[in-house]
Amino acid sequence: MKQFKKVGVVVVLFLAVTSFVNAQSKVAHINVTELLGQMPEMIAAQAELKKLQETYRADIESSMTELKNKYTQYSNEAATKSEEENQKRAQELQGFEKNIGEAQQAAQQELQKKQAELFEPISLKAKAAIEKVAAAQGYDYVIDATQGGGLIVATGRDLLAEVKQELGF
Repeated sequence: MKQFKKVGVVVVLFLAVTSFVNAQSKVAHINVTELLGQMPEMIAAQAELKKLQETYRADIESSMTELKNKYTQYSNEAATKSEEENQKRAQELQGFEKNIGEAQQAAQQELQKKQAELFEPISLKAKAAIEKVAAAQGYDYVIDATQGGGLIVATGRDLLAEVKQELGF
């Protein structure tokens, strides 16, 4: 019975402290995706990425056209060439296809790298602005309103240490 009273007191104290802290904490929210999408730097970065993507796409399409032309040429000349020559040409076409596939993968990786390079400073700038506005307006917590978003700013009191002590670990 004494154990039950201790647990009951702990729960009541925990709820009282939590209610007290919640009553004093100020919480705000922001849709970070919307903010980033409207930043001029992000619009410029997206335009740069689109331009780079179009360049890669044009290069790959050019290579694909060249491959088609060689395939058509080799198909038309196959009857007049020896078996050995046709096998060499088939291997050449397969190598060309492989090179195009590798070029596509390399282009995708370069685009991802460039995106990270361009977007990181913009994200950091947005986060710093959110933190500055939250501090100026006295908000302890700012939550990202984007679906799946999380906590951006957490300056309120963290009760983890006290609760762990109360639980005995």
